[in-house]
Amino acid sequence: MAAAAARAHVERIRRERFYIGREERNPLAEDIHQAVSYLSEELYSKDVHFLMELIQRHLAYSQRKSISYRNLLSAMTSCEIICRIVKTPKMNAEDNEYPLDVAPALEFVITKKDITATGADSTLLVFNNERGFSSANIESICRIGKSTKKGNRHLGYIGEKGIGFKSVFLVSSQPHIFSNGYQIKFSEEPSADCDIGYIVPEWVDGKPNLDDIQEVYGYSKSLPTTTIILPLKTDKILAVKEELSSTHPEILLFLSKIKQLSVREINDDPKATKISQISISSEVDYKTRKDVDAESYTLHLAMQENGKGEEDECTYYMWKQKFAVKPECRIQKRMEVDQWVITLAFPHGKRLSKGARSPSVYAFLPTEMVTNLPFIIQADFILASSRESILFDNKWNRGILDCVPSAFVKAFGALLKSSSNASLFALPPIFRFLPIEASSISLFDSIRLSIKNKIAAEDIIPCESCTTKKVFCKPTEVSRLDRAFWRILNMVQKLGINLRSLSSHGTFVLSSYLDCQEYDNVLKFLGIGYADYGWYSKFIEGSNLMKEVPEEVYLELLSFVAENWWTKFTNTYMKHVPLVKYVGGNGALSYYSVECIKTNSVSICLAPNVNDLSWLICWNQDLSGASGLFFMPLSTQGSLNVLLGRRQVMDWLQNVVRSKVLTPYEYAILVAKALNTRRLVLVYCHFLHHSHEKKYITDGNITKLCCAMPVVDNNGYVINGRSSLLVPAKGSKWAALMVSNPWRAHNYIELSADYTCAGTFAGKCTSEDQLMSFLRTYAHAVDLPFMRPPNASFPNASSPLTMENALLLLQWIRNLRSSNFQLPQNFLSCIRNGKWLKTSNGYSAPSESFLTSAEWGKLLQTQSAFVVLPMIDQEFYGNNLNAYKVELGAIGVMFEFADALVHIGNHFMSISTASTLSQANLLSLLNFIRYLNEKHLTPVHLIERIKNHCWLKTSFGYRSPVSSILFDSEWEAASAVSSLPFVHSTYYGGDIFGYKRELELLGVLTGFKQNYQLVIDNFKFPTNPITNTVTIFMLKCVRYAAYPQDFLKRLKEWKWLKTNAGFRSPAETFHVEDEWKCLLKIVDAVPLLDLDFYGDKIMLYLGELRKAGLVTSLEGISNGIACRIRQLLYASSFTMERRLALLACYRELSTKLCGLPGGLTNLMHCEKWLNTSLGFRAPKEAILFGPEWGPISQICSLPFVGDNNSQKGMAKEIYSYRNELISLGATTGLEQGAAFVISGLNIPNDASSVTAEAVNSLLKCIRNWRRNGSALPNNFMVRIATKWVKTTAGYRQPNGCLLFDSSFSSFLHMKDGPFIDEAFYGQEVLVSFKNELETLGVIVNARAGCALMAQHLRGLSNTDAISRIYSYLEAFHWRPYYTNDNWIWIPKGRNEGQWVNPTGCVLYDNCSLFSSQLHVLVNWYDQKLLRFFNTAFSVKNDPAIADYCKLWSTWQSATNSILRQEDCRAFWEFICKHWSTETQKLLSGCVVKVPARSGGKIMLVKKQNAFIPDDLVLEDLFEKQAEQPLFVWYPSASTVFLCRTKLNEIYNSIGVQKISKAVSKDECKDLTHESVTTVRTGTVIKPGLLRIILAFLADPIIGISPEKRHQMVASLTNVTVYGLSRPFDMNYRAALSSGQSIVVRSAGMFRWERENSKLFLPNKYNGSLSNTERIEYGTYFAEEISKGLLSERTDQIAALTELVKLGFLLDFEVPAVKHLLKLKNLRVHEDDELFLAYSPASWCEIM
Repeated sequence: MAAAAARAHVERIRRERFYIGREERNPLAEDIHQAVSYLSEELYSKDVHFLMELIQRHLAYSQRKSISYRNLLSAMTSCEIICRIVKTPKMNAEDNEYPLDVAPALEFVITKKDITATGADSTLLVFNNERGFSSANIESICRIGKSTKKGNRHLGYIGEKGIGFKSVFLVSSQPHIFSNGYQIKFSEEPSADCDIGYIVPEWVDGKPNLDDIQEVYGYSKSLPTTTIILPLKTDKILAVKEELSSTHPEILLFLSKIKQLSVREINDDPKATKISQISISSEVDYKTRKDVDAESYTLHLAMQENGKGEEDECTYYMWKQKFAVKPECRIQKRMEVDQWVITLAFPHGKRLSKGARSPSVYAFLPTEMVTNLPFIIQADFILASSRESILFDNKWNRGILDCVPSAFVKAFGALLKSSSNASLFALPPIFRFLPIEASSISLFDSIRLSIKNKIAAEDIIPCESCTTKKVFCKPTEVSRLDRAFWRILNMVQKLGINLRSLSSHGTFVLSSYLDCQEYDNVLKFLGIGYADYGWYSKFIEGSNLMKEVPEEVYLELLSFVAENWWTKFTNTYMKHVPLVKYVGGNGALSYYSVECIKTNSVSICLAPNVNDLSWLICWNQDLSGASGLFFMPLSTQGSLNVLLGRRQVMDWLQNVVRSKVLTPYEYAILVAKALNTRRLVLVYCHFLHHSHEKKYITDGNITKLCCAMPVVDNNGYVINGRSSLLVPAKGSKWAALMVSNPWRAHNYIELSADYTCAGTFAGKCTSEDQLMSFLRTYAHAVDLPFMRPPNASFPNASSPLTMENALLLLQWIRNLRSSNFQLPQNFLSCIRNGKWLKTSNGYSAPSESFLTSAEWGKLLQTQSAFVVLPMIDQEFYGNNLNAYKVELGAIGVMFEFADALVHIGNHFMSISTASTLSQANLLSLLNFIRYLNEKHLTPVHLIERIKNHCWLKTSFGYRSPVSSILFDSEWEAASAVSSLPFVHSTYYGGDIFGYKRELELLGVLTGFKQNYQLVIDNFKFPTNPITNTVTIFMLKCVRYAAYPQDFLKRLKEWKWLKTNAGFRSPAETFHVEDEWKCLLKIVDAVPLLDLDFYGDKIMLYLGELRKAGLVTSLEGISNGIACRIRQLLYASSFTMERRLALLACYRELSTKLCGLPGGLTNLMHCEKWLNTSLGFRAPKEAILFGPEWGPISQICSLPFVGDNNSQKGMAKEIYSYRNELISLGATTGLEQGAAFVISGLNIPNDASSVTAEAVNSLLKCIRNWRRNGSALPNNFMVRIATKWVKTTAGYRQPNGCLLFDSSFSSFLHMKDGPFIDEAFYGQEVLVSFKNELETLGVIVNARAGCALMAQHLRGLSNTDAISRIYSYLEAFHWRPYYTNDNWIWIPKGRNEGQWVNPTGCVLYDNCSLFSSQLHVLVNWYDQKLLRFFNTAFSVKNDPAIADYCKLWSTWQSATNSILRQEDCRAFWEFICKHWSTETQKLLSGCVVKVPARSGGKIMLVKKQNAFIPDDLVLEDLFEKQAEQPLFVWYPSASTVFLCRTKLNEIYNSIGVQKISKAVSKDECKDLTHESVTTVRTGTVIKPGLLRIILAFLADPIIGISPEKRHQMVASLTNVTVYGLSRPFDMNYRAALSSGQSIVVRSAGMFRWERENSKLFLPNKYNGSLSNTERIEYGTYFAEEISKGLLSERTDQIAALTELVKLGFLLDFEVPAVKHLLKLKNLRVHEDDELFLAYSPASWCEIM
């Protein structure tokens, strides 16, 4: 535009819009200025947001390459039309239009030059090589909210608010624009001409001019069309520079026009000038994917700073996909947009960045959102005003984000499969694009989880394959392998061993390139875990690895199994896999599994060195059959010794396989346990002999082995355990003494004679007796006298022995004792007690024999009348026994005088045991003791032997002497109360008293000697009355006994004290002082100690009496009195006189003693002894009646004392003890009796009897109760919850009424609800007790009363009152718990109406369709209450889909099936606006009939009998020939929502058939008749037609192989073409629900009989055709050819028909066809070209 015209345009704006140059002033000038100022300051949270506004610009199609080549021409035409209609502001560079010959670029320059002469320290210039500002752009920029981009989102415009430019005022007070002849500026200060700032344009005449701008830009290049100059505010310079320097390089990824963005800062020093530039260097690999309406391409983004030679680059894989906008996500701002275009950018390598964080979400320009996703999301999001983030709660945005997972899955799959030619190691980096890290933004984290779920169903995981072909599987089908196992597999592969069975065991194996630690998180995200532990066992066994690999790999496998056994394999099939090598019994190599080893009880062993192993394997040939021990091969053990993981394998072998590392010694131990045959035992013995001889086993160990080894006994049996080993009997000494082995049962084993023989085993020879010598040394085979006997009987000692055998036995004993061997008890007992020793009394046992001197032996023989002593016959033994005196003593022979006395004592005891000891026997014993004492021979041993045995007869049977007493007078009193054993003097006679000295020696007690303790230890209760003398003796026992405690316990329980009430126990007996006598007046029959009976002497023992329990203290006496009182109370025998006596005693003792003892005091305080109106109560539970208790007694049950109504109360004398009752806790005043009222509340059933005074008293008590902070008890709250409160609505419970005050009066009248009756109770009283009423549950606050008023509401029928309550509830935002109740009042007059459910109501009915279906509330209530109904009861604003469905059901059920036009239109317009999956489901379930057009009327017909007219030919045929309406209704005029296309979609989804699908076609059966002529095939089947068909079939979407394509085309080229002179008949048949069909007739033109290879067509086909005929013929020809070719792919028939029809119109000319295919993005492949070129000869006429 010329400068003059531009200036004139600006002046016109100033005059017309801002009144500049006019006489009047704009009345809104100040308001406009303030509005713009506020917007520019508050719109964005950052001062420098305007930079984004400078980059953003309208784009006709915002998505890169969204116009395909085939539609390029028509799309360009559309662009031209759009650009003519829509004029946009030139503020945003991305929204600008650019000449075709320039690369769109944007450059920011900061200079310190003040080229605007505004005094700015720095100026920012923005250069853009666009076409320039238009007049419309200038118009828009001078307005508020008048963006020319509004309403054009469907064309790709990205600006829409109309306020973006105003944000530059945050950094510049005077922005300038130079573009297309315009040179204007704006000021934030109000213009002096109109008082408006920001939007008033001012022409720039002076500074700057174009030369100033060119100087800054540089003279080396042409000045761009548009320049924006911003003199920066001083405080904004730094912020602007920082923002420019940190402009993110990725901003170019989603700008479809700008290819380069640069920032330059000019300084005075040229070297300090800063330059940065980002650009898209190349764009490659562009691909279009028709099946998902998507595109993919690769961008290379480059960044360079400060003119450095090196550039930072990053490659971005871009995926752009379109999605249809969901109806439920549509918003007003985007109503014209039908598709969401989502672009995902995947950075390969390090992302280009200038800041700390890189944005993850773009809305053409970056937001500040960081999602933590490894890819960038670009879409047409609705942004917050600040552009910093998207709106999360916006349904448009949510709809876009719901599509992101699908786009990602398609993009990821395409990227992965596009790398199909690359090696497997190139694929893993692609998996870094998976969003494995959680996002801090929950909405984006849900996207991440959705991606995770979707990708799980895709074949994206590369797996191991033994072929060159790549295999991809779903994540759920793939498993990882342990890293260590991968290392083993690599070793196996290098050996050339086949691993084809790797994926043949239930899972695919993940590619080793992806199965590494680097991708652990990725694999975890995908849910790919490690292979099931059982897989390893199946693979190892199935691949036969253990037997094929060398030792090194075998041990690696074993190491892997060992390492993972406990964590992975212990419960898997691995235990059944043959893993362990061993050398068998025949020397062959074999394998055992772990389970087999356990089952067969074998062990695989190793040896510590090779020499040991050779020796063991040699002997194991004979011994393995019994032991189950086998050894690993030498080679395996050799490799194992040098294995790096040897320790782990060894641990596994030892702990799991139960392998052992055995030395010969250890081997011998294990073998010995398994020996079970005579031969094996003998072989084993030879093995030990030779192993010791060859020094494989040491002396110490050979001894252990020999002692533990099994042996063969003299009977040929194998004996495993033994106590002693005997040499063979032949020639042995033990056989001479014992004849045979007496201890066989005690494991004394006699060796077999085989051990004395020679033998040869394992190639080693043993000579005769050599083995026996070995056994004597190391197995301890023994003979007498070295044999050690067992603890068993020795039968040979039970009968006399010869002198030689007796001496051999003594020699054996000597030998055993000399070796410190303790003779076994049973063996020794047999020798001691066996009668084998010859004595003076015949053969006797040694234990009964004596070897004595002549002196004392003769003496005992003459004086002892009890026994004859057996003396050993020394002459018989040749006087050799003295040499064995020690051995004889060891076996019991006695030598001493003391022994003889003990022997006599034993004999005496045997006499006393066998029969009763007579008087003569006892006297004889006593005389013998006396004789020994006289001869100075102490009888101590005799006495000790007999004094502790019970042989002495006493008054209590036979007792021992030490437990007996010789009675005399001192024991008289003691005998009365004890059970002591006195010697039976009657039985023994008086002579017994002459042997006191001898009896004392035996232990008999002969005098009392202060034995009080003995008496009480034997105390017994006497059966006769106790005398005072005995009583005194008993008290002496208490005083003098050392331990009288138990005695005292017994005395306390026994009634032995004489009282005035008979004999009593001490605890029941009292001794009362005179000053306490008043206590005796309360009760009678108190048991007092009888001093007359005992006399004064008993007072000397008062202390002992107290110990025994005599009650002497005031406390004890009072406790006793209290106990007696309780008994009287329980028996209801405590009379009034006694109660008064109790109070009198209380008064007397309180005066004398300043209080009563505790027991009595406690009784008077706690026991229920006062008679009240409610029965007996304790004083603290009683009330002394007074006048103030009168009113409250009407509603409470109270325990009054002394009231007139108490029939059994005490006499009025009770009032004389008022002070005493108060001190005992009785209540007198109402103020102190709140607890009684609270607990005794008893409201009468007749609520009218509850007076106001009673309620007043009750409220006072409640106030007193609450003063101590206590809450009212639950039981009180239960009793108070009855209907006793008088309200305006009758009697109510406290929680069912309200206290009327000013907070209620603003909304309600008192009679509107259950308010407490102020006239009855008094307003002042109610106000004063407001808190107490609230405590009882009365609602005293208007806000808290909503629930109660709502409950009361539905009992009313007055519309005015109901409306007031509604208003009250609305004011306090009340909401019901259940909205399904009948909450809505529908008036029918002032006091009539009905309560209805909210679900049957609606606020508005704009279409007036639902008056008979729903209650429309706007007819009765104002807007405020309508809003309340919506929020409180969820009443719908408008009828919902379900309501419309019910309405339609009503219409289609009506007898009249004709609909009004306006009703039908309103119904279907609503359905179209709200169409969704849910709507489809509801509508399909209810619609039986659909609207059909019938003349000018709308009829409802069954949907099975109605059709969608998708075929105009068929529509025309059926409308002309059918007699009933068949086609669905459409509106006469379409709207945005109600259009034919949308209705077709809806009709089809609810079951209405398309006419093209519903109609069957009946053609003439036989077309061969005289009117048929043959036509040359080439005139019909032309090369262009074949090219179209081959190119179409080659499309990857269809996926037909070349061979199949060629076969299909050949079926066409082989046809015989016939011309028809006239059309053939064709019937079209439409089936109805009644079973009948409607048939119409038409003339057929084309027919292809594939089975007969015949094609019929009109003769006029190749003649001159009119345009109408060409279209008609082309359509039918294309349809017949397409149906014949694609009979198995019917979904592609329509597409091929359209393409063939276009070719027909072009007469199938090859050049035109090629161009057509190019426009359709189709091509003929090379193999198809070859097919056409080398076609058979029969095709020549075609080609």
